[in-house]
Amino acid sequence: MPRLPTLRSGLWVLKNTPKDVIAKLNAATVEALGDPAVRKQLEISACRCRQRTKLAPEALGAWQKAEIEKWWPMIKAANVKVD
Repeated sequence: MPRLPTLRSGLWVLKNTPKDVIAKLNAATVEALGDPAVRKQLEISACRCRQRTKLAPEALGAWQKAEIEKWWPMIKAANVKVD
């Protein structure tokens, strides 16, 4: 079976969302992604779930920061503007 790509996605909330709300959303998401039926459906859609340790809000934040540091210089150099 071919290896599926790991898609980088996550649930995003407003900056000042209370930490307890973030924790509840994360717990529900991790629980859903632990369901074999959900995982199978995602794999049918060519998605592969991340490891549980990489499903924490802090892990998503660290990935986002790394992506910004990686791509921002190129975006700035290309003078990309958002309309």
